[in-house]
Amino acid sequence: MKLVFVFLLLSFSVFAQIEQPEVARILQTLCADDMQGRKPGTQASANAAAFIASEFEKAGLKTLPGTSNYLQQFNIVSSTIREASVLADGVNLPSTDFLVLAMQDTLAWDGVSIPRITINKGENFGQKLFGLAQEKGDKIIIADTSNRKMLKRFISFGMKRIEGSSNIVVILTAAPVEKLEINAISNINKISYQNVVAMVPGKIKDEFVVFSGHYDHLGIGKPVDGDSIYNGANDDASGTTAVISLAKYFSTQKKPKRSLLFVAFTAEESGGYGSSYFSKALDPQKVVAMFNIEMIGTESKWGKNSAYITGYEKSDFGKILQSSLTNTPFSFYPDPYPTENLFYRSDNATLAKLGVPAHTISTSKMDSEKYYHTVKDEFSTINLENMTEIIKSIALSSKLIISGKSTPTRVTGE
Repeated sequence: MKLVFVFLLLSFSVFAQIEQPEVARILQTLCADDMQGRKPGTQASANAAAFIASEFEKAGLKTLPGTSNYLQQFNIVSSTIREASVLADGVNLPSTDFLVLAMQDTLAWDGVSIPRITINKGENFGQKLFGLAQEKGDKIIIADTSNRKMLKRFISFGMKRIEGSSNIVVILTAAPVEKLEINAISNINKISYQNVVAMVPGKIKDEFVVFSGHYDHLGIGKPVDGDSIYNGANDDASGTTAVISLAKYFSTQKKPKRSLLFVAFTAEESGGYGSSYFSKALDPQKVVAMFNIEMIGTESKWGKNSAYITGYEKSDFGKILQSSLTNTPFSFYPDPYPTENLFYRSDNATLAKLGVPAHTISTSKMDSEKYYHTVKDEFSTINLENMTEIIKSIALSSKLIISGKSTPTRVTGE
């Protein structure tokens, strides 16, 4: 009887403080036309970040230690190659067979002192290259010429990097190369990006539970039926709204055992730059769990009062959450779309690769979300009642982890 009474009190507390009208206000502000799709590096994105920061401030949340505001600023660097040449054993390689990712105006490498890394046949060239690009240290990456089609995509994509990253030259060759001479002159362009980060300090200052979502979307594109704004109501203003709502809720509760971080990431859509920068700003061993919230504005395939967790089998995070929801109508399920590789497609992936039990909570029907990445992803398409219940359930489900009573197993082999 005592357990039931405690549960009822806890449920009442959450239900009273996470309310649909407030959820609607936050969501509608984030996905309004005047936010212009929140494309990173634009004034509209800065406006969205300022709004999120103002909500954290009104709730009385703390900034990260050593910082004076909620904005986690960093620069993204893009380089335009003016001139470049690669000599492999005295032979000039065609432009289709190399890619220079420069972080400085001029590169002049003899190919001797720079470490070489080989991507072998059979390895996933794109995934391996993207991973190596995040690692420290200048490097030459060598792969087989069978990867020309994929390399062309990287060249046309114009791969951006976080300022402070290393110089990388990718070379495709059909035979081993002994001597390399690399020269490149680039125009370097820097654009300011910002995550928005707040915290509720816990009794244990260096154990963190992260609640996150990405506030960026696709911006303004080609008009469709007169509409050119990709509002991104579900993707992912819904997740960001959940983060703000949870931040406000936990700021009114008694001091948690573990410290809570609330993060609105930028640039998820364009490469996960926000979460990559954030992951370098803290020790992943101190992050106990990450609740990444992505696209919760529509009903899941199971209907109301349900959501799924990506990478469910990679830790016992999901089981802990579900155990906290005993005697409620809400259920968490394993990701029903394994072929979509969703565990690696959102901001949880960066920390998961570092061993953190970092998972994404979503309801998106990836086989039938007709408004996904379209101008029709607007406020009017959101199921506000269901979305509000999901946010409440996330708050309830996190209690065992926040209180220190449960600690999810670490993710391994990523």
